Amino acid sequence: MQEYPDLYGSEERLSRGGRLAADFKAQFGEAPAYFFSSPGRAEIVGNHTDHNGGKVLVSAISCDVMAAVSPRTDGSVVIASGAYYPIRLSVHELSVRERERGKSISLVRGVLRYLKELGCAFGGFSCVTHSTIFRGAGVSSSAAFEVLIAEIVNTLYLGGKLPAMEKARAGMYAENDYFGKPCGLLDQAGIALGGLNAIDFSSREPRVTPVPAPEGYRLVLTNTGGSHAKLTGHYADIRREMGEVAAFFHKKYLSELQEEALLEALPSLRQKVSDRAVLRAFHFFEENRRVELAAEALCEGDTALFFEQVLASGESSLKFLQNCYIPGDTSEPLVIALKLSEKVLKGGAYRMMGGGFTGTVLAFCPAGGEERYSREMARVFGRENVFVTDLRAEGAVQVSFSEENN
Repeated sequence: MQEYPDLYGSEERLSRGGRLAADFKAQFGEAPAYFFSSPGRAEIVGNHTDHNGGKVLVSAISCDVMAAVSPRTDGSVVIASGAYYPIRLSVHELSVRERERGKSISLVRGVLRYLKELGCAFGGFSCVTHSTIFRGAGVSSSAAFEVLIAEIVNTLYLGGKLPAMEKARAGMYAENDYFGKPCGLLDQAGIALGGLNAIDFSSREPRVTPVPAPEGYRLVLTNTGGSHAKLTGHYADIRREMGEVAAFFHKKYLSELQEEALLEALPSLRQKVSDRAVLRAFHFFEENRRVELAAEALCEGDTALFFEQVLASGESSLKFLQNCYIPGDTSEPLVIALKLSEKVLKGGAYRMMGGGFTGTVLAFCPAGGEERYSREMARVFGRENVFVTDLRAEGAVQVSFSEENN
């Protein structure tokens, strides 16, 4: 169990913990028994590779959804969050409900169903959450919530024995089968593991390699605007088109192929799939190599080579993956943010991050230079859409408060 000061400073710990405890008592009439923290994540390199058995470099970051929790004996799960209507469900009623698609309750129900299918026995719980995860910044608030639910059940009922990757799979299952978004495992794995990790998803049990973070840099995230609500089809197209290329070779995932086969079959392949699908497949293979080079560079302390891979990843997403703009839409805020970063950033590196089409640009800024970069990005995209953060060592964990601080 972690002491909360390890994650944040003492003032914020006291403020957030005190507010959570007070809100929990107001909601449920008693003090909470446990506290939890589940972070956001930053995709460093590895854009749209995880769902085809590819490689990623991902880190937890220092924003989170925090929860105050107590177990219940009636089999009910009740989750309150600010002014939102509380989530209520029974651990005995976990089948898919179509009317819940796209809603937070579906994520809870899906995570619990996955754990039940694993053979886990658990009861209900009461929960109040507060979040500091940046709104609209593409740092996976939904995945943080999913993994939080898995960790709550893990602590309350499973003796803390559930592996991090099973917590991640529970979240992906909930998002795919209950919420209705065809994501891969990158977001949930980065949050469940914590730290900065290179992950290879080519096998059932992903291979995880912790790597050191670059020293002397801070992350700045810029939300360029736009809603993800109508973009699920575009996300799904990437996975579908990569799958079409794999299917041409009678494979399920691109990770089962070698790039040489793609090159050799190019004339006949283009007669069966779109050119965009072919370009997205090339991005997949090249992005995997960039993850390898970036991880090796960090392990060897070669920050310049690491930043080369970050920049190349962003360029490939723009040119070949083609998820930095919405097809047919002349509004291209993500590309504007990339160009502005190129003009403004002195040292470090930048790239688009996450699902794409709209959303977030990530920048590594030399410590001390984040204020100038943030100011310029805020001038165009608004102060409320620019966030400075750091990498975080802890994943989703139970946290505690010292007796004298309660």
